[in-house]
Amino acid sequence: MSTRQIVVGVSAVVALMCAGCEPSGDRTSVSTARDARAVSSDWPVHGGTTTEQRFSPLAEINVDTVAELKPAWFVEVDTTRGQEATPLEVDGVLYTTTAWSKVYAVDAKTGALIWYYDPKVPGATGYKACCEVNSRGPAYADGRVFVGALDGRLIALDAKTGTELWSTLTVDQSQPYTITGAPRVAKGKVFIGNAGAELGVRGYVSAYDAATGALAWRFYVVPGDPAKAPDGAASDDALARLAAPTWFGKWYEYGGGGTVWDAIVYDSELDQLYVGTGNGSPWSRNLRSDGKGDNLFLSSVLALDPDTGAYLWHYQESPGESWDFTSTQPMMLVDLTIAGAPRKALLHAPKNGFFYVLDRRTGKVISANNFVPVNWATHVDLATGRPAIAANAYYTDGPFVGSPTGAGAHNWSPWSYSPRTGLVYFQAGESTLRYVDKPGWKFVPGGYNTGIDRGPDAAPATDQNTTPPKAYVLAWDPVENRERWRIDGRGGGVLSTAGDLLFQGKSGKTGELVAYDARDGAKLWSYATPNPIVSGPISYAIDGEQYVALISGRGFYGTDDRNAHTPQPGRIVAFKLGGTAVLPEGPKPPPPANPPSETFRDDVVAAGEALYYEHCGRCHGNATRSLNIIPDLRRAPALTNAELWRTVVIDGPLAERGMVSFSRFLDAAQAESIRGYVARQSVLLAREEAAAAP
Repeated sequence: MSTRQIVVGVSAVVALMCAGCEPSGDRTSVSTARDARAVSSDWPVHGGTTTEQRFSPLAEINVDTVAELKPAWFVEVDTTRGQEATPLEVDGVLYTTTAWSKVYAVDAKTGALIWYYDPKVPGATGYKACCEVNSRGPAYADGRVFVGALDGRLIALDAKTGTELWSTLTVDQSQPYTITGAPRVAKGKVFIGNAGAELGVRGYVSAYDAATGALAWRFYVVPGDPAKAPDGAASDDALARLAAPTWFGKWYEYGGGGTVWDAIVYDSELDQLYVGTGNGSPWSRNLRSDGKGDNLFLSSVLALDPDTGAYLWHYQESPGESWDFTSTQPMMLVDLTIAGAPRKALLHAPKNGFFYVLDRRTGKVISANNFVPVNWATHVDLATGRPAIAANAYYTDGPFVGSPTGAGAHNWSPWSYSPRTGLVYFQAGESTLRYVDKPGWKFVPGGYNTGIDRGPDAAPATDQNTTPPKAYVLAWDPVENRERWRIDGRGGGVLSTAGDLLFQGKSGKTGELVAYDARDGAKLWSYATPNPIVSGPISYAIDGEQYVALISGRGFYGTDDRNAHTPQPGRIVAFKLGGTAVLPEGPKPPPPANPPSETFRDDVVAAGEALYYEHCGRCHGNATRSLNIIPDLRRAPALTNAELWRTVVIDGPLAERGMVSFSRFLDAAQAESIRGYVARQSVLLAREEAAAAP
């Protein structure tokens, strides 16, 4: 092992079956560093600088030298779950969060562990997370590291030692709130939102005093119960004056949604805070708001006063949001010259498929063009800023096969702008989904409350997938608001550099870091990694040497069984020219299918299939197809033992590993019918494995 390979102990927990099967770990803690000013050799804030352009001005690694780029060091972290964090680097120390909101501080030159902090998130919190137990990174300012814990705490750590300085609860933990996004810090305040719209919560963004953790202000995204008094929050006036008239029905009984689960950007030039808001809860406006109203401030960009939280302006990208079109995707601030005039622009490419260039002084739309095929709206009217909604897009007259979908034309993955090329780079995707209200839908507290019929019989396959999914990296001209070129293939977040390079991680059973020419997309270099890569790379320099670093490790997403494997620890990996570290081998194959000897009646299997889709698929994989990061139930030892299966599903002995009791939703007979469905799927998997065997 190279002396640069400082390997932290791994705690990989194997459970029979669970929706988050991994304990949150146990270690002691501590932290280093400086404020979030833009320093060319550091990466002190989430997007590189407060403009969040994710561009590195370093150029030692460039189109001519990138061939010599190799691993400098790596660190194994003690969780096998998804890794989506953007690390920070300040004064030679790299800080990152991992799954379960743990924090690592390592020597950015050698990888040597400086300190480690575990907030000890209860494993049962994993059930509240719609989309893995991820953390997208920490924040840093004035010698403190800030992390939003999955269970809703905001925590400040001493950057030199990792010692906890304060911890404050930002949510009602009796409700299904989580935090997966990275905090932002400005003007002595820490800004943080939350997630949980699918499970039925009311979203908001909060500001806390960075020194003490005291609440400074809170802005709710959607109105509360009109029969109750105002919240006494910064949002009271805007909600009463602007938002409340756009809501109908009893949305407040379902939460309403609008969670601020990722994008928060501070504009130091204009002294404005921009916040991207989430989807409705439930998804369907028909169920949420009597089928009418814009439902402000869902799916919007909000501009707030960072000192008080007071409303400044808003732009709603998807009025009457009914498609899981969150506007929480990354935003960046860029000064552009458009039609001969200088414009202070906010760029945004959210889930709904339109690339927006907004005047960040006022929120007025400068331009808006679709970057993938879009059928929910025909165009955006620049005079009014409103999209022209297509007929039946709200599925009021039967099913609507929509494109894009809640998976997003662009989702959370980091994007980048290069001032050298004038282009924005980001991962885009095409997909379709059949939207239709679930017959007889009723809100279930703590359940998955989309209101959409997503069951196995919701649509024929020909309707569900009118076009095959596609994925590619787009190089987008924000001035002309059009595509310049693309790179086919699916990948994670991107980084552009002054060396005219574009870096992106790739995911399969293993991973790959790739460097393209940022000018034309030509592939220049790649390096295989044992872990898939979905996070965004960063770049920094120490002692005159440039590094490219990232955290690797994929979550449970994906249904391609060819990429299934045994869980492996996530890894922080840093590259430099002439690096000498040797990365470990990739993961081992998953355990084989484990079908029980019993046979199950067709009606039992059919009932189990519907229940599986409703309660199990979001963690264990659609149609039981899984990467086995959260266990593939077709392979689970409990599948052949009816009593053990019932115990795990109904009694919840694995709750601390994320597999909570489902006794609120299922009885023993229903749990057994799910076993029947999984058993039949396991038989099919066994046949596939036999056919593929040598």
